[in-house]
Amino acid sequence: MENAQITTLQQAIVHFADPQNCLDYLAKKRWPNGVVICPTCGGSSVSFLKNQLRWQCSSHHAKRQFSVKVGTIFEDSPLGLDKWLPAMWLITNAKNGISSWEVHRALGVGQKTAWFMLHRIRLSHQPKHGNKLSGQIEADETFIGGKARNMHASVRARKVTGRGPKDKTAVMGILERGGKVVTKVVPNRKKKALQSEIRDHVLAGSAIFTDALKSYDGLDEFQHEVVDHAVEYVRGEVHTNGLENFWSLLKRSLKGTYVSVEPFHLFRYLDEQAFRYNNRRDMNDRDRFDLAVSGIVGKRIMYKQLTGKTAQSAAETVPF
Repeated sequence: MENAQITTLQQAIVHFADPQNCLDYLAKKRWPNGVVICPTCGGSSVSFLKNQLRWQCSSHHAKRQFSVKVGTIFEDSPLGLDKWLPAMWLITNAKNGISSWEVHRALGVGQKTAWFMLHRIRLSHQPKHGNKLSGQIEADETFIGGKARNMHASVRARKVTGRGPKDKTAVMGILERGGKVVTKVVPNRKKKALQSEIRDHVLAGSAIFTDALKSYDGLDEFQHEVVDHAVEYVRGEVHTNGLENFWSLLKRSLKGTYVSVEPFHLFRYLDEQAFRYNNRRDMNDRDRFDLAVSGIVGKRIMYKQLTGKTAQSAAETVPF
């Protein structure tokens, strides 16, 4: 089966069960011009070792032999691409995400392994910095965290130390109508935190619609209009319903699929949901999968980083 004919998960599983198909597909995504580059020295004089399904650089240096996994989120993983690529298809195209337990059962890997795989795949969903958002923009914030009444008494005693949003994580969203959404974990809902994000991501002069939170006062370089939710939710074009829809999708995945997410990892789940949301239109499952695979290079994270067992922040990736 040709790559272009793969449109469903079942076809992807069958196609990528062949190691040669996996190699050919990833090689084309990594080196689209057909010139294989050594990830260590950057040289293009390499030869293919067919019996090992890897390349060897003609220059003599450490790590002169390399596989298609080197320098990607798959590096040093003992799992074959026949498991990695279907897992990428699953998480990229599942509207509400897919849990590590589901991947564990579907692919026959351990649950902790599946959890590690999903976090590495989320690195491919990280947004690329491009042009600033423009036109009609919605800005809003929400809090992520479990409800105290749903927690076991011992968990509630440990996690809930005050009332309202005190023990929850603040998240900000900026949505370009008809375009993309940008999300960010923010330290609080104060003016400095929220307005700095708007100025970083929105072109001056754009129309910005927010709720009546005082932290949005002073956005003088924008056409800023406010809808007071204590009075109304929509006033003509002035509303934040687009972001409310995104928050609904996000919380449905966090509560319904992932059940429990530590604030330590929340930004990756935001990247995952924003990736699917931003590529939901005019893109089929195969196109979305190809786009995710194009983001695997130059990103890597260790298990000890994810579990907080290293001084290096789990938010960092190791560049190659």
